[in-house]
Amino acid sequence: MSEMLDLLLKHKIVAILRGIEDKHADNAAQALIDGGIHMMEITMNTDGAAAMIERWRNKFDGKAAVGAGTVLDVTLAERAVAAGAQFIISPNLDEEVIAFGRERGISVWPGVMTPTEIVRALKAGAEAVKLFPMGTLGVGYLKEIRGPLDSVPIMATGGVDLHNIADYFKAGANAVGMGGKLVNLEWVREGKFDQVTERAKLFADAVRHLAL
Repeated sequence: MSEMLDLLLKHKIVAILRGIEDKHADNAAQALIDGGIHMMEITMNTDGAAAMIERWRNKFDGKAAVGAGTVLDVTLAERAVAAGAQFIISPNLDEEVIAFGRERGISVWPGVMTPTEIVRALKAGAEAVKLFPMGTLGVGYLKEIRGPLDSVPIMATGGVDLHNIADYFKAGANAVGMGGKLVNLEWVREGKFDQVTERAKLFADAVRHLAL
């Protein structure tokens, strides 16, 4: 098991930061860390994503793992890894990106939806997959997938909130990816970082209680 997969299975939440402005990014990340979130992905379609990843790797070393999201192809993977991304997450399955990561010892968690895609990802060398879009598929779909595919680590992304997060894990998720429900960009832009921290604590506590 890789270090990043070990962290994913331990912390169970990946914060997804998409469209965050650079001037707010560091304070937002610190607020999430203060709330108990220790894995964060900056999506590569965010302005200045590479610069933020590089800065966070130095600023939050030992406090949080920093990865790149929305990595659609090898070109974006190269940019992400050059910036220091510790893991790569995609909404799609691209075997070339998985191979790129394996060659460099970087965890790649590709986006999948169907059983066929999950098996393709595993055969390509993925150590975990991102089941997406869960907000549309629903936890019932995840539960059915778990029948024949009971051993692959799955990060369920989409539709997670405080009311249903336990249902995701009960249905078989090993981790969840969370965007706006965890990182409220309006609060970030208004400087309400204490509220970001409080919300992060609620989610971190929720997954901690699941492990008890």
